[in-house]
Amino acid sequence: MKPIDSKALKSYEESYGKKPVQQALRRVLMNNELSKLFDKQEQKPNVQFKFSHVIKSLPVTNQKSSGRCWIYAGLNVLREAFARRYDLKEFELSQNYTAFYDKLEKINYFIEAMDDFLEVDQDDRTLQHILKTGIQDGGQWDMFVSLIEKYGVVPKEAMVETASSGATAFMNRIINVKLRQYAANARRLHQNGKGVEIPALKEKTLDELYTFLTTNFGVPPKTFNFEYVSNDVYRIEKNLNPHDFYQMSGVDLKDFVSIIHAPTKDKPYMKTYTVQYLGNVIGGRDIKYLNLEMKELKDLVLKQMFDHEVVWFGSDVARYGDRKLGVWDDQSFDDEAMLEMSLYMSKEDQLDYSQGAMNHAMVLTAVNVDDNKPNRWKIENSWGDENGQKGYFLASDTWFDQYVYQAVVHKKYLNKEQQKAWEQKPIELKPWDPMGSLA
Repeated sequence: MKPIDSKALKSYEESYGKKPVQQALRRVLMNNELSKLFDKQEQKPNVQFKFSHVIKSLPVTNQKSSGRCWIYAGLNVLREAFARRYDLKEFELSQNYTAFYDKLEKINYFIEAMDDFLEVDQDDRTLQHILKTGIQDGGQWDMFVSLIEKYGVVPKEAMVETASSGATAFMNRIINVKLRQYAANARRLHQNGKGVEIPALKEKTLDELYTFLTTNFGVPPKTFNFEYVSNDVYRIEKNLNPHDFYQMSGVDLKDFVSIIHAPTKDKPYMKTYTVQYLGNVIGGRDIKYLNLEMKELKDLVLKQMFDHEVVWFGSDVARYGDRKLGVWDDQSFDDEAMLEMSLYMSKEDQLDYSQGAMNHAMVLTAVNVDDNKPNRWKIENSWGDENGQKGYFLASDTWFDQYVYQAVVHKKYLNKEQQKAWEQKPIELKPWDPMGSLA
């Protein structure tokens, strides 16, 4: 390994002295944030909130200081079905209810997974990955489906938000301390020949954490009344249960499939994939993706949107975004010219070298098509209504190509070749694969 010596330092200093743009930029940065300096005025006409194909949708929701975007996006897909059926102008499903059972199921998943690691070395990579990850707010589409199929849904009024459900970091920290304590104690019992005591430890840990969740989130309802206004008339449906209410949406989530765009050499197109130790509901729906070229992914998304159905999708929102304006567009920022260095990485390299991964799920509600090609997309976000267009955001098509990794479409839109590919047994990916990232 070569150190930086005085000769190298002198060379770098001389090089900097020959860069007047950087010297001027240094003056500007005395009182301005770097991230605010890259906007391209000439790109603004291309990111107007005007769209040729619009799906009517309800006001945005707000996940607050939590990582529940995938739950919000999934419930926002379902609530549009309710809204159409019952002529609802304002309506939300309880994100707190779904998040409660997600936490409980993830806790149980972690505890049961530890049975596979009672004898491995302490530095086993998979064990350490699971321990470091713990449980998070984030999730995947198939995890959402598993929750709804097992627990149903309820209106927001039946289980409202709490301070803890909207700000989960400290609560998650306590849960993960308890789960790592369980892992240490279970491994110790096994190593000391007391493995028969592990089931009792499991039950005690689950009971304690169920209590903790209920204290933070509230008591999930078993029955409730659904009060709503339809066509300006007050109505009420009494003594419903969460499963019956889900059926009232008219949507069968089992009919939807998850398609991804992962252009890496280890993931050939037209193959299906799953991820080891990624899930929540044991015995629920397994994680499964069909990897497609971007053109095929977008064609399927457009087919569903042209049928006036919104689309759940996952992307990396950490790059080329203006949160205040509500725009994601890689063409709106001239960072390379300003900094005088290349920052480009292909989508393949971003995935392979830990630069890119899905970190946020949202809902596509409109698209602008010009010359039979999409050039911008309208997004229902879950960050409240203070930014963007009352909380709705926009993504350019070039940004979509580079930073969208996943979409969920009804299986009826797949062609015969894609349907056949979907039926394949999925290839298992390692737990730390970027396609195992949680929105």
